[in-house]
Amino acid sequence: MSGVVPGADGLPRCPWGLSTPDYVAYHDEEWGRPAHGDAVLFERMSLEAFQSGLSWITILRKRPAFRAAFAGFDPHVVSTYGDADVDRLLGDAGIVRNRAKIAATIANARAVLDLDQPLDALLWSYAPTDERAAPRTQADLPATTAESTAMAKDLKKRGFRFVGPTTAYALMQATGMVDDHLAGCKVKPTTRT
Repeated sequence: MSGVVPGADGLPRCPWGLSTPDYVAYHDEEWGRPAHGDAVLFERMSLEAFQSGLSWITILRKRPAFRAAFAGFDPHVVSTYGDADVDRLLGDAGIVRNRAKIAATIANARAVLDLDQPLDALLWSYAPTDERAAPRTQADLPATTAESTAMAKDLKKRGFRFVGPTTAYALMQATGMVDDHLAGCKVKPTTRT
């Protein structure tokens, strides 16, 4: 697999970030940048779970509909969803209509409220503290790490669903807990705090 590739503007980017304008914007402005706040992280966790088995571009393009369907991913609101809400969501063509993933999102909202600490603090406690060399190619990127495995195990113990080690690592990448932009990418490394 290749390293960075020049985009239409001539600037080098991670290859996955060049296929569509949606991906260019997501790559340049969001992916790998530190994200904080319980609602923000609950949204990212939920979208990563919905992505499981699908293309990320599908989720990215449906994100406005997901936000509307799940009350901006406010865990206080989503935790109150019942059977009528599940039926409403299963009928919403704007989102991924998967009963297990919808149920997991509602259960995860309840799990967020049951935490003994903010979701933000819990998730960021698994961010690696050691600096590592920037990956040179996409082949250098792991699917899981010891940290993502530990995060997934802890989240499952706390009642979260659809949060396996691979999903946890994707969450870590998306929220800047790790910086997996390839060496030479136009997106400069950021502080992870």
